[in-house]
Amino acid sequence: MAETSNARKRARDEEENGAGGGDYGESLENNLVFSDTLIALRMMRAQFPKIEKMSFSVKRLGQNDNTEVFEWFKQYVIESKFGDSIQHEELCALLSYGGRVKDEHVTFLINAGLLTRQLIDPNLYWFSIPNIGSILKGLSQGRKELLSFLNRRKYKEMLLAPLEKKRLRLSPLDMRFHLRDLIGSGHLRTVQTPTGLLVRVSKD
Repeated sequence: MAETSNARKRARDEEENGAGGGDYGESLENNLVFSDTLIALRMMRAQFPKIEKMSFSVKRLGQNDNTEVFEWFKQYVIESKFGDSIQHEELCALLSYGGRVKDEHVTFLINAGLLTRQLIDPNLYWFSIPNIGSILKGLSQGRKELLSFLNRRKYKEMLLAPLEKKRLRLSPLDMRFHLRDLIGSGHLRTVQTPTGLLVRVSKD
């Protein structure tokens, strides 16, 4: 019983210290490079919903025999198509590597929120992220919460190392995600000091 209690305490401590926040867990102080696209992709994969864990219900759509298209989409489309849109013909060609493609498969992907049909060109689809509204809401609220936190401090600044371990109440995104976002957009800036990297609110 004592071991279980200690294990739970360690898990809570790790969570509060920001451990296990994704496969980009290295401190930002050692890896604050904004030209590294791979880091950004790792952050997105750690934060955004995975295909196999989407919140929509397959049974609700009533097309259980079409669920294999999710694996085709993940394996053959996402892994090879890096743009923000795709033509209907190319989509079907890539999906066909997994099996025989039917119109219902494409409809299924649209209903699941993975594709959005363009109004001007019905043969062109935008890639989309299911439940993106909640992610954008968390991004906006997280920005405000972090800036408000720093603005309340006497000098509107804080060392990066302890700051990145803090947790935000209003955002599901990792603190390091918001720090990169606000530093990259110019709302925050960093200053090297003898005690470490300092994060400071930029002057208007």
